[in-house]
Amino acid sequence: MSGAEETEELLDTALWRGEAFLKGTGGRSVRGALPSRITGISIDTRTLEPGDAFFAISGDRFDGHDFISAAIRAEASVVVVAQSKLAALGMYQVPMVVVPDVLVALEKLGAAARDRSSAQIVAVTGSAGKTTTKEALKSVLSEFGATHASPASFNNHWGVPLTLARMPEDTKFGVFEIGMNHPGEITPLVRMVKPHVSVVTTIAAAHLGQFESLDAIAEAKAEIFTGLVAGGTAVINGDIPQTQLLRTRAREASAGAILTFGEGSVNETQLTDHTLTASGSRFSALVSGGAVDVNLRLPGRHQIQNMLALLTVADLFGVDLQQTAKALGEISAGKGRGETRRIDVESGGKAMLIDEAYNANPQAMEAMFEVLSAARTEGEGRRVLALGDMKELGDQSAQLHAALAESIATAGIDMVFTAGPDMRHLHEALPTHLRGAHALDAEELAPLLKTALKPGDVVAIKASNSMKFSHLVDALSEGSVRAAN
Repeated sequence: MSGAEETEELLDTALWRGEAFLKGTGGRSVRGALPSRITGISIDTRTLEPGDAFFAISGDRFDGHDFISAAIRAEASVVVVAQSKLAALGMYQVPMVVVPDVLVALEKLGAAARDRSSAQIVAVTGSAGKTTTKEALKSVLSEFGATHASPASFNNHWGVPLTLARMPEDTKFGVFEIGMNHPGEITPLVRMVKPHVSVVTTIAAAHLGQFESLDAIAEAKAEIFTGLVAGGTAVINGDIPQTQLLRTRAREASAGAILTFGEGSVNETQLTDHTLTASGSRFSALVSGGAVDVNLRLPGRHQIQNMLALLTVADLFGVDLQQTAKALGEISAGKGRGETRRIDVESGGKAMLIDEAYNANPQAMEAMFEVLSAARTEGEGRRVLALGDMKELGDQSAQLHAALAESIATAGIDMVFTAGPDMRHLHEALPTHLRGAHALDAEELAPLLKTALKPGDVVAIKASNSMKFSHLVDALSEGSVRAAN
């Protein structure tokens, strides 16, 4: 290969070429020539790869301009800085792009990435299930072409533009998760993403501290329809009380089509049969009148609902549904989202742990109780819950925590351990024979739970992420191995 051919091939593999990057950010170049190729976008020097562009975003806790030297050591090819900080950066000799506001420059680059893309784009929101649905869509659509998706839960005011800016030009499918804590937060993000399909997985009592009702939450989630491209499709859970409200908002947003998924026969994607197992489910569905059967390794009826949404999107994107069903069978639960593992217990032998430590709201709790109820114990094993506070429930928090007692009592669960000030309300509402122990936090709960577990038990762990129940999972899992989901 000649030098010219090698240079051309390198340029073809670039995420951004220098001039397109500069134009996209709306900035001006200083301190040397821009690199001919930029291989990635970073806002965190700890994960920055050689050749990345570093955006020195100023956040609530950190100012990215304080990490310019770290970005240079990590071999950033260019740094994007604020005009107001430039004078203080005189000691750094690295190509820079100077902009009025670094976050706004990232948003502009994300918009430029979207404008140059011919990918089919889906945006997903919902009170629960959005990350699982997004990850499953990423996995399944990758079987049919180059797929780009939000990493982790990059679903906020910096995560969405960052994910957009990282989208390669040759992407065939783009999958974006969009979250919110307050009204008005989804609108600017979805208008950047400009999806062909917008999905609402479900509406549940999450963020009630910022909203007066579930309908108010639905109104905020419905903002995801406002960014649809002309003729785009709204995909809505058809089994929830807010379905009609969401339909109305989708029509007002001029959605080209509105499709629902769920168990009712009026849904365009209809669940026709299902069997729940300890480690997943088997279900059948009609998607636009075509039958599809799925063996799913994600436990719980709520996961079937998420996959009905996925099948609807897959059908809209024109991919083969039978191949999609096969790909769904290969997906397993991730850490904190239903992953199972065998753990050692102090008295000898093994127990099974179901890790749902990532997040929690009342609806998700109910779904997890159903999963635990279906789990198979061994010998004299019991079904055990370890629960932490559900956050952002506002004035209804005490009532919603205590109300879980009724569902627990009817789910065949044998013992419940709780941690956190809000979960005390549940602890006190439980029948005496179901009370394990109550603790201040995950750290205090860990030794109590470890001592109580017996061989053959199945223990399910769930809490809002800020309760750090992942530490409880780690404490129980020391020396264990992940089980097959």
